[in-house]
Amino acid sequence: MSAGAIILWELLGTAALILLGNGVVANHVLRKNLGHGAGFLFITFGWGFAVFVGASIAAPTGAHLNPAVTLGLAIADKVPWSDVPYYLIGEFAGAIIGAILCWLAYKKQFDDHPQPEETLGIFSTAPQIRSYGWNLVTEIIGTFVLIEWILLSPTYKADVTGVPTFGNSALGYAGVAFVVLVIGISLGGPTGYAINPARDLGPRIAYAFILPIKGKRDGDWSYSWVPVVGPLVGAALAALLYLGMQNVS
Repeated sequence: MSAGAIILWELLGTAALILLGNGVVANHVLRKNLGHGAGFLFITFGWGFAVFVGASIAAPTGAHLNPAVTLGLAIADKVPWSDVPYYLIGEFAGAIIGAILCWLAYKKQFDDHPQPEETLGIFSTAPQIRSYGWNLVTEIIGTFVLIEWILLSPTYKADVTGVPTFGNSALGYAGVAFVVLVIGISLGGPTGYAINPARDLGPRIAYAFILPIKGKRDGDWSYSWVPVVGPLVGAALAALLYLGMQNVS
């Protein structure tokens, strides 16, 4: 597949992921929304289904949507290293575009929100207890589960188009969405489960430098490295375990 095609499909899929994922948080946070105050489970289910939509769109490229997935697959020798930069360009550009689209969809609610300094959480993650080392551990563990499932799922197979199916149920990317959903419910409480550097950094950049939200805070850059480094470390560890298991077998 050409570099341009990789960038395009990953951009479209990641933009859809972020539009819908940031959108469910905006629906919960911003007042004068039908979903206002719906809670954490509302958010985790929204993000799970957002993964299904974005991944289904980006099926031609294997639907990484996540630099941690790209890194893990490259280390596991399932994606050429020469393609990695094109995946990353599409993922980060798509994440920024998705965040902008979310703001457009909720523009009047952003204008009406009485606490604009709290709107960063719509676009990026933050810990409930700030402890960089332990926040990093949480992100590593959550991402490790995701990447290890992708690499080791015993029912995974792919058809000639590269679209995954699971067993005889042909769930496709719904399987990945279920994994993201349970990671959110089980491990998402401490840090908001970024488990995806593009999902966090792209919207954080859009919020800080592009979106004209009056009264907004800065991008909380002192924490911003955690949801980037943690997922990448978790992905690398999962891929190395996968390679080790292949050598054993």
